[in-house]
Amino acid sequence: MRRTLSNDGEYRRKRMRNVRLHLIGGFELSFDGGAPIVLQPVLQRLLAFVALMPRGVEREFAALQLWPDNSEERARASLRSALWRLHRLPVEVLVATSTRLRLADHVWVDARHGVEELALDQLGSPLMFQSLLADLLPDWYDDWLTIERERLRQLTLHALESRARNALAALDLSTAIDLSLTAISIDPLRESAHRLLIEAHLAEGNAGDARRMLDGYRERIALDPGLTPSPELEALVRQRRAAMSATGV
Repeated sequence: MRRTLSNDGEYRRKRMRNVRLHLIGGFELSFDGGAPIVLQPVLQRLLAFVALMPRGVEREFAALQLWPDNSEERARASLRSALWRLHRLPVEVLVATSTRLRLADHVWVDARHGVEELALDQLGSPLMFQSLLADLLPDWYDDWLTIERERLRQLTLHALESRARNALAALDLSTAIDLSLTAISIDPLRESAHRLLIEAHLAEGNAGDARRMLDGYRERIALDPGLTPSPELEALVRQRRAAMSATGV
């Protein structure tokens, strides 16, 4: 939207806000640490849809996705109306051009920035860590959320495994075990998370625990004949146990 000299001060004021958008566990928009802003469902969906597109999105595509039962003309009109109402908020949240929409740069989003902070171990509190393990907008049933939920699940798993791997390298084994178990709780069939857990147990010298984890993984995937532990995972436990036996550990 074009700025003029008359509203330039208001534009800068809108940008000088600490804006936080939570989508994991439910929708919540707040700024400057205040109470959540109440938005109509249609505005929530528009903001969430654009926030989940890191590079922005074409206006036409957004209109057709968010108003799939309307004609193209009515969908575009509904989008214009929603953008106008969002623009009336005391804080800027979306940047709109004639063809594209994107989230304002100063808006922090848990599904994007929070997951990045999780990977880098920069989250401010254990509560924030736990909040990132909830579902993305769990009470919404929009078709476009299916892929976004899977994308967030994969990002979260990779973030957890990245931190677990770093903890393992630093011999912070209790942290590596905890993070690996958290990843397994999200995806019980994920071999890479089980591998990290087994490696952490072996690094502690607990070959029995490593073996139990491998056996437990076998039991989990037994119902799917297409899944078996990789030869590398089997060899990891076998070779380490042999090495520990040879040294009398």
